Order: sequence, then C-alpha cells, then structure tokens
Amino acid sequence: MVMTTNTTNANTTNTMNTTNAGDTMNTTATVPARLDFAKSAPKVFRSLVGFDAAARDGLDPALVELIQIRASHLNHCAYCLHMHTNDARKAGESEDRLHMAPVWREARHFFTEKERAALALTEAVTRVADAGVPDDVYAEAAAHFDDQELAHVLALILTINTWNRVALATAKVAGTDERR
Repeated sequence: MVMTTNTTNANTTNTMNTTNAGDTMNTTATVPARLDFAKSAPKVFRSLVGFDAAARDGLDPALVELIQIRASHLNHCAYCLHMHTNDARKAGESEDRLHMAPVWREARHFFTEKERAALALTEAVTRVADAGVPDDVYAEAAAHFDDQELAHVLALILTINTWNRVALATAKVAGTDERR
C-alpha cells in the first residue's frame, strides 16, 4: 500500500493506492487539519496544566506515571502513552513494570498493593460510563490512601483522561512530545 499526503492550507488530502489481487483503488479524502489546542484556548490549556500540577502534588512520581500510562492504554492514546512511558523511564521505572502495566492483574507481583488499588481505580474512573466506580474498587483505594492522597489520585485520573481526549481529538502524533 502506498500513501501520499499533500497539505493545503486548512485541509489535508490523503491519497491511497491499494493493490489487491491486481486491482488498484484510488481513494482521496479531505480531512480538516486539527487545531492547536494550546494556541486556540490558552486560558483553558494553562488551567489544565495547573490542574495537572496540583493533582500530582504529594503523590509518588512512579505512581503518577503508572496511572497516566494505564489510562492512556485504556484510551488508546499513543501520544500520551509514549510521553509517559518515557517520563517513567527517566524517573527510573523498570522496563518490566512498564511492560506489565497493561496486564497488571496477571502480573500482580510487579506492583504493590497500593499501586494495584490505584490501577484498579484508574480503570474504573476511566471506564466510568461502563459500570460506574464499583464500591469495592473505591474501598480498596480508600484503604491505601488517606483522603487527601485519594483526592489527588482521583484528580490525576481526571487530568490524564482529559489530556488523552485532547490529544486524540487534536490528532497528536506519538513521538512528538511538544513539552520540550
């Protein structure tokens, strides 16, 4: 399959030539360019950055990254997943734990009870529309975090879910960390 991309002002044109059993199909689709959220809504963007920073305050940096990585997996946000796995590595996180994060239930011995409680809460809040936040998941998290920590964990889960949605809605590309 060959894909060519031509950019013109506010539109991107993608042309695909596909060969299947000798057949060639040309498809042209015009896709509007996505906005730059930070430039288009700077006050909102700065507020989200502030909310994110406040959510992290007082939490273990390794736990912060695990939460962000797991939510990004669930939301299929490659941009955020790439960013947060790199941040976790820089903070000293092991490759084993990074690889096991998506299957943490099957690899329980890689994570502490507190981390497992946070990961379960991350999944429940991220998928809140599916079944709400089950009482047992909330109770387990509450058993491992005091009220202030639990509030910060919840805030962090909310911020990463928001960041994931911003990145997905604006078509951010994995590997193009714009924080630098």
